[in-house]
Amino acid sequence: MKNEFTVGGIELKWDSESGEVLFEGGDVVFFWISAMKTFFDSIREISGVEATNLVLETTGFRQGVIVGEGFRDMKNINATNVVGWISNTYASAGWGKVKIVKMDEETKHFTLHIQNDWEYKLNQSDNKQNQGIFVPSHYAGVFTGLFGHDFWYEIRQYQNEENTYSIVEYFPSEITVQQNIHELSRRQEAEQIRQLEQLVDQNTKVLQNLVKELSSPIIPVLEGIIVVPMIGSYDEERAENLIFKTLEHLPKHQARYLLLDLTGLTKQISEHTAEMIDKLSASARLLGTEVILVGVSPELALLISQTFTNLKKFECLQSLQHGIYYALGKSGRRIV
Repeated sequence: MKNEFTVGGIELKWDSESGEVLFEGGDVVFFWISAMKTFFDSIREISGVEATNLVLETTGFRQGVIVGEGFRDMKNINATNVVGWISNTYASAGWGKVKIVKMDEETKHFTLHIQNDWEYKLNQSDNKQNQGIFVPSHYAGVFTGLFGHDFWYEIRQYQNEENTYSIVEYFPSEITVQQNIHELSRRQEAEQIRQLEQLVDQNTKVLQNLVKELSSPIIPVLEGIIVVPMIGSYDEERAENLIFKTLEHLPKHQARYLLLDLTGLTKQISEHTAEMIDKLSASARLLGTEVILVGVSPELALLISQTFTNLKKFECLQSLQHGIYYALGKSGRRIV
């Protein structure tokens, strides 16, 4: 069974035997708006809001280009007859009411009133109140196809409870959907880099705190005697951390003797490290704690005697064991 209708100058044909529906000679299909909503919601759920908006805008535009180019060639649509054509064609297709209310033929600027289009109805059924994207961009594609150069748009007013229609302005532009796609890719890449940098920064801080805990341990060995192993090289931050942490623990342990174990230092002790030792011992002395240097290798002993003469004032012993015995002897105790 075949049926033919003409609505607003647009030919519609149904053939129930072949299952074909033709709109101006082209195959079409019908979808309930609720089905389209499911489709859009699925894209949004999978891709996220920003990517979905770009997909809708790009698809609407590109479909509009196909329509514009097709009707330009098929019905010779141009600036002289576009006003009537766009209203009749899209109303007949169930796209709601669209009307060109302002047109500048010389500059190719158009102002459209769009009312009750299918995307508006779709969004009305969604409590999230999404704004129209597909339909406005579609008409930009239509003008692009009709006139052979890129058009873009600005939405001046959305249809809502206060406004009975949307107002959209269209104009020739250098903006393209390809640029928008690339811009989104750049933004997404920048966001991924930012998140990665943030993660690296967080992990770095955790690692730094762990290094501080491991590299500057405070070890109470006997009553009144604590040991602080010095490991590796010391920059300003690490040196200040060692001094602060050590001085903080001296009163807690009622330390009378602080053994700085130099076993883990590099053979080439730096001037900065020597100054740190001097500063730490001076501060410890004010708290009633004597500093003893232990783990002094022959190489370090030679370096101290030749270069860092300010460290010669400390009692220097070859091993930690010697240092503990020395501190015990000075306090009148011994290991039995």
